[in-house]
This record gives sequence, C-alpha cells and structure tokens, in this order.
Amino acid sequence: MKQFYDKLVKTRHYLHQHPELSGQEYETTAFLKRYLQDLEIKILDSGLETGLIAEIGQGEPVIALRADIDALPILEQTGLPYASQNPGVMHACGHDFHQASLLGAAELLKAMEEDLQGTIRLIFQPAEETSQGASQVLATGLLDDVAAIIGFHNMPQLKAGQMALKAGAMMAGVEKFKVTVEGVSSHAARPDLGVDTVLTLTSMIQSLQALVSRTVSPFEPVVVSVTHIEAGATWNVLPQNGFFEGTIRCFNSDLQKRLKADFIRIVEHTAENFGAKVAIVWDQTPPVTYNDPELSELIFKNSQNIGELLPAQPSSAGEDFAFYQEKIPGVFAFIGSNGAADAPDLHHDNMTIDDAAFQVSVPYYVENALFLLQHYKK
Repeated sequence: MKQFYDKLVKTRHYLHQHPELSGQEYETTAFLKRYLQDLEIKILDSGLETGLIAEIGQGEPVIALRADIDALPILEQTGLPYASQNPGVMHACGHDFHQASLLGAAELLKAMEEDLQGTIRLIFQPAEETSQGASQVLATGLLDDVAAIIGFHNMPQLKAGQMALKAGAMMAGVEKFKVTVEGVSSHAARPDLGVDTVLTLTSMIQSLQALVSRTVSPFEPVVVSVTHIEAGATWNVLPQNGFFEGTIRCFNSDLQKRLKADFIRIVEHTAENFGAKVAIVWDQTPPVTYNDPELSELIFKNSQNIGELLPAQPSSAGEDFAFYQEKIPGVFAFIGSNGAADAPDLHHDNMTIDDAAFQVSVPYYVENALFLLQHYKK
C-alpha cells in the first residue's frame, strides 16, 4: 500500500499547487476527469459547470461519498515546496486533501467493482466556500436515488490517525446578513434637519447584542457578530447611507429561525423609531450540519478500527454538506490533519496537512461505503 499512498500524496501536492476559487474550478475538474478516466470510472452527465459526479458499480442501493474541491482567496505563507502557484489563492481549508482522499477511495472501490452489491456515487463538489455547490449538485437530480451520504472535513486540532464523530449537530447553522440604512443627509451642525444614519446603525448594533445575552439560554451556544460597518466620508456631514454586516451561528435550527425573525424585528423597529429606511439582505448560507442519529451510530461502530475514534466537539464554522442532510440521511466526520499545539487553523495562510492523515480518510470512505451497501441492501 505504500506505493498507493505515495501516489495520493503526490496527487494532493499537485492539487495544492493549483488551487482555484469557488465556481472557477475548471482545471481542477479537468484533472479529476482525467484521473477517473484513467481508472475507467464512469463519469455521469451532470450538467455541472465545475465539479463532477461519477459512479462505481450498478443497481441499488446507492451510497454517495462527497468531497469539496474549491480553494480560498488567501495568499499562502507556508513556504512549502509545493505551495500554491496561483498567487492569492490557497487550499487553506484542506479541500486538496478531501478530493485526493476521495480519488484514493475511488481507486480502491473500482478494484472491487465486480463484487459491489449496489452503486457508489462519487461527488466532487464545487463552491463549498460560497455555500453554492451542494445546492448545484442536488439540482442535477443525480442524488434523488441515494440512500445515504457521507463526507468529512479535516481538523487541524486533531492528530493524523484520529477521527471524531457524533450524532446530531456537528457544525453550526450560519446566517450572513447585510443591513443597509438610508437616512437624510445634513450638515453635522444641524442634525435636526436630517435623519442620522450613524446613530440608527449604532443603535441597531447595540440592540442586537441583547439577542443572545437576554433572549437565549446560557446553555445554548449562539453567536451574533457584527464584523463590518461603513458610513460617511467626512467629519462634518451626516451621511445619507450606511451599512453593517456580520453573522449568526447556532446549533439549533428552530432557534436559528427564531433569532432571524427577532433580528429583523429589532432592525426594522429601530429604523422606524429614527425615521430611517432599512433593507436586509440574507445570503445563501448552510443550515446546521446535523448527523442522522441512526446512521451516525452505525458509522461510529463501523469506524472503530479505522483510526483512534473520538466523540466530536461541534464546530461553529458552517458547512454546505448540511444541504445534502436536509434531503438524505447523512453523516459528516472530522479527520485529524495536524494535531500540533500551535497548528494553524482552517482558513489560515500557514495551514498545513499531515499526509499521514490519508491512512484514516481513505478507509473512512471505503469501509463505510461497503458497510452501507450491505446495510441498505433490500
């Protein structure tokens, strides 16, 4: 198996050198197609502009394995010999590792194809970082017959050789908001002749801080963060327009809906109180990444010998794998990729992957795909 894993390491390093942003993964998709075609794996006609769907085996049940393929707009600072050759773009979230892991699993499963009792569908998904890709894949209809789907994310805080999993919420539901306020401009010396956009914005932000501290149980992990505010261009004029933006994170889908409704109420009432106009834009963002309880228990038991298996601590980051889980029973795991005390986190310009992590990521796909084929066999 050394030769097999050496090949995967070289493949990941190549992918790491050639990262592409969400929705622009054209060369990555071409590389994946060539790789799978060399393995004589069938690529399905999905209509996807980037990313692809392939399959091994035939008939039912159908089990899906998913990896994401896009990179981030980050200037890499690792100094690695295989560092990004695309300035300002980096696989700082480890999607190079994810897709190389699925390529490795595909090669092993292809070698077993004659003995497979069902179909393994391989999803190389684009645009995870913009929360667009999973919806694009679902829109193809090629997952309509899938009985179960599994995926994973590398976790720098865990060592290579470790894996973490739990039933229920694994990653946060995410809301991304932008609130734009329109007041009435006036000279700063005569605020009575205008409608103060700055005061309206800051009053909204201050009131929103009470959403968590005074309306949510202290035992519920919730974050409301305003991260960007802009208004005005000079010192002596009340600006007509301004905006702020940020995010809401929580692990309870019902609470997420309630917080969003309360957010809208606070913002609209504050604008009304000051006589300003307001508009709120909510981006497409993922719901809670929620592991199917029954399926999680099965995968947890079946993964005991894959690596050191730990109970997962949920992450407040978001993951568009959650869109699949709204339609299909799914399990998402964390697989260790570094483990050093000072390991840079995901989305960091110095983030690195320990290639020994392939020893867990590839068997995670393969062993659980085979197990689920048997479990769902009619």
